[in-house]
Amino acid sequence: MKPFYPYLLFSTALISSAWLHANESITSVTLNEIVVTSGFRPAAQEAIPASITVISAQTLEQQQSQHLEGVLSLAPNITSAKGSSRARFYQIRGVGERSQFVGHVNPSVGVLLDGIDMSSIAGAAGLMDIQQVEVLRGPQGTLYGSNALAGLINMRSNDPTTQPEGRLEASIGNYNSHSLTGIYSTPLNDSAGLRLAIQQNSSDGFMRNDHLNRKDTNNIDETFLRAKLRLVASDDLLVDLTGFYADINNGYDAFSLDNNRHTLSDEPGRDRQISKALALHSVWTGAETYQLETRLSHSATDSDYGYDEDWTFDGFHLDGYSYYDQYRRSSDTSTAELRWVSMPGGEIFNDSTQWTTGVYAFRQTAELNRIRTDVSDNVQSDFSTRRLSVYGELETLLSDTLILTSGLRAELSKSNYDDSFGVNYRKTEHLWGGRLAIDYLMNQNTTLYASLSRGYKVGGINSGFEKDKLAPDLREFGTETLWNYEIGSKGSYLNDRLQTQASVFYQQRKDAQLRGNYQPENEFSFIDYIFNAKRVNNYGAEFQFNYALDSGLSVYGMTGLLRTQVKKIKEDHLDLKSRRDVAHAPHWQYQLGLAYDTGSGWFSGASLEGMDSFYFSDSHNTRSWDYTLMNAHIGYKTADWSIRLWGRNLGNKTYAERGFFFGNDPGIGYDARPYYQLGAPRTLGVTASLNF
Repeated sequence: MKPFYPYLLFSTALISSAWLHANESITSVTLNEIVVTSGFRPAAQEAIPASITVISAQTLEQQQSQHLEGVLSLAPNITSAKGSSRARFYQIRGVGERSQFVGHVNPSVGVLLDGIDMSSIAGAAGLMDIQQVEVLRGPQGTLYGSNALAGLINMRSNDPTTQPEGRLEASIGNYNSHSLTGIYSTPLNDSAGLRLAIQQNSSDGFMRNDHLNRKDTNNIDETFLRAKLRLVASDDLLVDLTGFYADINNGYDAFSLDNNRHTLSDEPGRDRQISKALALHSVWTGAETYQLETRLSHSATDSDYGYDEDWTFDGFHLDGYSYYDQYRRSSDTSTAELRWVSMPGGEIFNDSTQWTTGVYAFRQTAELNRIRTDVSDNVQSDFSTRRLSVYGELETLLSDTLILTSGLRAELSKSNYDDSFGVNYRKTEHLWGGRLAIDYLMNQNTTLYASLSRGYKVGGINSGFEKDKLAPDLREFGTETLWNYEIGSKGSYLNDRLQTQASVFYQQRKDAQLRGNYQPENEFSFIDYIFNAKRVNNYGAEFQFNYALDSGLSVYGMTGLLRTQVKKIKEDHLDLKSRRDVAHAPHWQYQLGLAYDTGSGWFSGASLEGMDSFYFSDSHNTRSWDYTLMNAHIGYKTADWSIRLWGRNLGNKTYAERGFFFGNDPGIGYDARPYYQLGAPRTLGVTASLNF
């Protein structure tokens, strides 16, 4: 018999939201204007000719998630891939990486945290003290270049305040889950302010290792620390300094031969990461016609990712094997940018055009040491890349109702790679991206837009194994380009109580970088490689809305529709169906929620989120299962404190976050079959916070 209390929480939250609203006096409410900060200049969401989702701090609090992976279900046409303790890679509109083993990865989805490039280290993308998360769908060829072929996720934390304030928050949940957060912000003097935040997350996880008789081999153990210093250096100069530290010591014991939550590993895996980062952002407004922004960042990361390759123990079967696969990486990423942005009075072309121009430099190095217990000759490799870009964008007022946006970015990229197998790779590429967009102010409530944008992504080399294990024509893969055609509308109706967004898009990927793998005969190892598909087409639609009723009750939702088509491809180890979807491209996604919150007193909310099935890989036809999850919360708050009871996946739905297809079970003669990493089951908890 299924437990009744999760459904009781969901129905209580749903009914209480409606009941509390019905018993409140009716007052007029409006939705706050949403300002997007990830562009060249801050702008209202409805004024940007692009499909964007902005997740506010209030919404993040309702979700009760500690990591970026837990809130992106609020954004249409975006997915994440596991194969680790936390999602490190994301996909937008069916475009994006899913894993990293031996080879270097150039992400298709950029991830920024306070100006720090987290695209390759997004396992540390925690949500501690985050002001808002912005998801930009479609190529950001002008804005960000080659690390944003599919789109960009921008995370912005809260700034120091002009008055002292603090917050303590503690959570406890099932699976021995605990979280403790401390935040303090204070002015140091009339021209400086400091904000500190620290968080520690721990959980046993939801897998049980029957061989070791342990329930914490897939655990979470994370510590995050951030310091932000704001300096008003003069009347014309504002400087923000950010320091970030992440210490992640998570377990990784997620796969079972029986596809359940019981493992048999004698050497449970680990997913460890220590990241240190610094960022500087300054704004100088001393000129009359423009402001100069300077952005500098540097991050250093050491990671240790490994897993029990056989998923069992020595002696499990007469034909069994016992291997452990480990990947130790050290990476450094540095960025520098100078950006000139026109100010009021600095417009050009008869005062009709705002302008932005800048120069951007990117440098990354990565050292890998792969240690595998079944081979004596392990892999050591060194990778480095340098990129230099110049860009510019114009926003031209053609009439009282028409605005034309035109942007262009040119990039020089140089990559070097060397490994212990004697593979040497040197590549210089000249790349470009940009966009044309037109905004039409249909009336005071509705804006229509149409855009054409081009993104790009550098090529590379498949590495980490002997040269004769991969055909010569697959050793390297070329540059990918993506053309995005999009039309959409944005509106605010019913006295600004209803906000809507809708978009329809079509994408053409030329030389699309897809991932293949195969298992050599009589070997337990896999050859993982990237290849170019001649053409992949993506098309779909997105819709989002937020409706604020009177007295604190709101209804919100989104839906994403997506179809992708890959041309039939036949390689030695790969045979995709003609017109098959690419990996991680579900045909539909949705979220529908109801929330009640007047700012004090009782509050509650309930939501449904769902996703269609999708292929896990471009190299096999294993699919996930479609699912619908129920989430809810209910609580009480004052200006000084709050307490919240929350639950996620209240129906305890079984769903998969990662999947493979190969032979790993000696009990069935190593016949190939699907294996899944299961998503979180029902989770329940209580969160209490104190403001001071």
